[in-house]
Amino acid sequence: MKKIIHIDMDMFYAAVEMRDDPGLRGKPLVVGGKPDSRGVVCAANYEARKYGIHSAMSCAVAYRKCPFCLFIPPHFDKYRKVSQEIREIFYSFTDLVEPLSLDEAYLDVTENKVGEGSATLIARAIKRMIYEKTGLTASAGVAPNKFIAKIASDYKKPDGLWVVAPSQVLSFIRGLAVVRVPGIGKVMNEKLQGMGIAKISDLSEKSLSFLLQEFGKTGSYLYNIAQGIDEREVKPHRERQSYGRETTFERDIESKEEVLHFLEKCSRRVFQELTDIHRQAKTVTLKIKYYDFQTMTRRVTAKSFFSSAEEIFHHIQELLEKTEVGEKPIRLAGVSLSGFPSGKEKYEQLEFCFDDENFEFYSYCKEE
Repeated sequence: MKKIIHIDMDMFYAAVEMRDDPGLRGKPLVVGGKPDSRGVVCAANYEARKYGIHSAMSCAVAYRKCPFCLFIPPHFDKYRKVSQEIREIFYSFTDLVEPLSLDEAYLDVTENKVGEGSATLIARAIKRMIYEKTGLTASAGVAPNKFIAKIASDYKKPDGLWVVAPSQVLSFIRGLAVVRVPGIGKVMNEKLQGMGIAKISDLSEKSLSFLLQEFGKTGSYLYNIAQGIDEREVKPHRERQSYGRETTFERDIESKEEVLHFLEKCSRRVFQELTDIHRQAKTVTLKIKYYDFQTMTRRVTAKSFFSSAEEIFHHIQELLEKTEVGEKPIRLAGVSLSGFPSGKEKYEQLEFCFDDENFEFYSYCKEE
């Protein structure tokens, strides 16, 4: 039986800012764009959440919900430094650490470096060490698999610790809404609701054959999750599958030339980022979000790895012709690279140099 811990920092970005400036404590706080900008909320403290403010919300909407809320720009270099300090604590207990973001991770402590048989005691020790090292609180979930551990970590926030023993798994999840299941998004949730499947208990009553018929291979995953089964391993060396840049503009962009100018800089930036870490890519993806929030992506895969930013931008120009940019105003644009070498493909190091000093972004934080 596995012993999995999910650690989730409490309002991480906002907590770091309040730690460094005690004057921010007790006041509604948003880390993100300016209140009169097209930026989005990267994080909100609990005082701001009382007004319905949450991550990924437009800063303009957040301001309307709470006009006296404080808005400060994010400081990602600082957050990454704190995140690294936290991960060093994780690695003192186990090498099986799977970071999901700067502020959360899975740990497999079935076998661990300290010889402790209780995952609960390890979780308590990690929470204490994080607070002593950083002054920040974390919430932890302890369970026999990743799905249950993640749900448990959210159960008693903030500064919580919730343990779900193997015998408690089914009773713990049956009353949860199906939308809490990882992988169930808006579209699938609407389909499930239409079938009368609102809770995991409803899902558990469906047969495997029914779920396979309705959802294909995903049906097997849904069936297992409804039984509290999640056989995913904690993967300590998970590599990023894409690198990209996208920005929500301060105003809707109607000029195709202006969009192209931005995408050219994006192409240079993402290519340089990959070059700096000695990686290559074959696939480039263009993302566009129109003024009405309709989002589309277009991608192309080349026969060989991209050798220059100009080559990437050439493909972006062709992909842009397959959109309505220039006809409909857009609020967001972005470029990402993927299709990295497999183990059989040898990397040939190339050197490139770009004058990128004048690259500018149009908002404080990107939407992800």
